[in-house]
Amino acid sequence: MANTTSAKKAVRKIARRTAVNKMRLSRVRSYLRKVEEAIASGDKAAAETALKVAQPELMRAATKGVVHKNAASRKVSRLARRVKTLSA
Repeated sequence: MANTTSAKKAVRKIARRTAVNKMRLSRVRSYLRKVEEAIASGDKAAAETALKVAQPELMRAATKGVVHKNAASRKVSRLARRVKTLSA
C-alpha cells in the first residue's frame, strides 16, 4: 500500500488513467466488431462505412497509447483487405 502522499496521488492518477484507457479500448473493440459483423453478413457497403468510422477511432487509440501504432495499422490493413475482397 502507498505510504507517501505522492504515492497515494500516483495511485489515484493510475486508476483514472486505467479507467480512461479501458473506455477507449472498449470503444475501439465495438467499432471493430461492427466491421466484423458487416463483413460476416456480406454487406460490402455497410462494411465500408463501418471501416471508415473504425479507422480513425483505432488510430486515435494508437496516438493515445492504448494500442501500439503498428498493431493499429495492421488491424486497419487486414480489415480493409477483407472488405475489398467482399465483392470478388
